Amino acid sequence: MKIQIMGYSGSGKSTLAKQLSTFYHLPLLHMDSVQFYGDWQERTKEEQIHLVKAFMAENDEWIIDGNYTSIVPKRFSESDLTIFLNFNRFYCYDMCLKRYRQHKNQIRGDCPCIEKFDTEFRRWILWDGRTKKRIRQLFINFRKAKGQSLMFRSRKTLNKWLMSQGIPLVND
Repeated sequence: MKIQIMGYSGSGKSTLAKQLSTFYHLPLLHMDSVQFYGDWQERTKEEQIHLVKAFMAENDEWIIDGNYTSIVPKRFSESDLTIFLNFNRFYCYDMCLKRYRQHKNQIRGDCPCIEKFDTEFRRWILWDGRTKKRIRQLFINFRKAKGQSLMFRSRKTLNKWLMSQGIPLVND
């Protein structure tokens, strides 16, 4: 099984990816760990492409969480299941703030950088990450999915689906 999880910052992509990875025993790649290293330094696009291609080549089955639509877009068309967490920007903002408070001055497992919640990131969550162009590209990639495509607009509907699949819920 190949699963691609996409959605807005703070929607819970990484949490869901870990949950599904544990349940299905699949290797997991977080796109944030591909893009960033050190103190929020960014890898080159070529390095990112190499890392994702290598992960996909090494694993017959996988879970990849993150958008980064220009980095190996074939991962969307190769997925058996694509999940789009299309949650409200204010919910995402609250989840990012909660995550920041929980991991302040720490490095999370899904991103190799010290957690931050600065003005630039707040702006990204509320506006810059939701421009018409970015939203259009998310939907283009969502439609590229060859397998099953599921879009959730709330945590409640996502949890309902998880329970229907027998997948244990985790706390946000």
